Amino acid sequence: MQIGETIRKYRKMRDMTQEEMANRLGVTPPAVNKWENGNSFPDITMLAPIARLLDISLDTLLSFQSELTKDEIRDIVTDIDAKFKKRPYEESFQAVKEYIEKYPNCDELIWQLAQILDAQRILKDVQDSYKYDGFITGCYLRALESKKESVRHCAADSLYNFHMRKERYDEAEKYLEYFSDENPERKRKYAVILSKTGRVEEAYKKYEELLMTYYQMVVMVFNGLYMLAVQEGNMERAHLYTEKQTALARLFEMGEYYEVSGGLDLAVLEQDAEKTADIAEKILSSVGKLSAFTKSPLYEHMTFKKIDESFTDGLRRELINSFRDEESYGFMRDNRHWEEMLERYGGGDC
Repeated sequence: MQIGETIRKYRKMRDMTQEEMANRLGVTPPAVNKWENGNSFPDITMLAPIARLLDISLDTLLSFQSELTKDEIRDIVTDIDAKFKKRPYEESFQAVKEYIEKYPNCDELIWQLAQILDAQRILKDVQDSYKYDGFITGCYLRALESKKESVRHCAADSLYNFHMRKERYDEAEKYLEYFSDENPERKRKYAVILSKTGRVEEAYKKYEELLMTYYQMVVMVFNGLYMLAVQEGNMERAHLYTEKQTALARLFEMGEYYEVSGGLDLAVLEQDAEKTADIAEKILSSVGKLSAFTKSPLYEHMTFKKIDESFTDGLRRELINSFRDEESYGFMRDNRHWEEMLERYGGGDC
């Protein structure tokens, strides 16, 4: 932002007319008008008084910290998009350079404009497009040094994609360091590199680990949605989310235990005795197959720790004890199906 634009912006923010500003500074209104239109610049001795009057720092007045709002960035991006639709690539490229020179400290803008340059040369099939590689990657690298984590993340993603297109897989891999270890995208991108470099077994494993991660994540999301529906008393939605969890477990081949267990809470909440007994029995009968998913071809490249039989026996006992809890399952008292099930799996022990 040029000094004239800065003066206009902060003057208007303070609901001050050009005449009011001129009177306070001891200059004429036309002088202020010329500053704001870029036809002349304030004398150096006027800079401090102007900054004090507008309640800004000299750095801000002189645009050393070229902060742009989201709206200002969006307007610039819209302008560049319009130029690419009407002008040759080289002309639009020059317009991008001018904006970057004008706002050299706005990392988010620099990254977004570099993205546009990168995409447009592919869309327009620009001849000798490699000539722009240095400038575009230079912009990405500048954005990579941003103080904003979101901008650094976007720049790393752009550099990863750039080097993947060039089949520079070692270079692409370097930028995965900018992704959190907990970010599934890091694992997915690494799986792509593994597949491109002939490490097929490792790639399979990474993708399978992602399947498991996403399954667990989506289950938690549906469970959260289910709790909201129950909280609002919207039982139709509660049934929908429960059915989706069942379908999800089936899709990801998790086994019967995971397919049926999600419906127990809803059956108990609605005090549906027959459904509660049916689901509880299926849960107890499938406890021994808790690790059924480890046999699925979806996860055949993963290594799982074997579930000890003592663990499943302990889980079954805990379930039986919970089913005997009067506060939660008192409504099941005298239900023949329920009593027979507890006897069969619990041997009558409390």
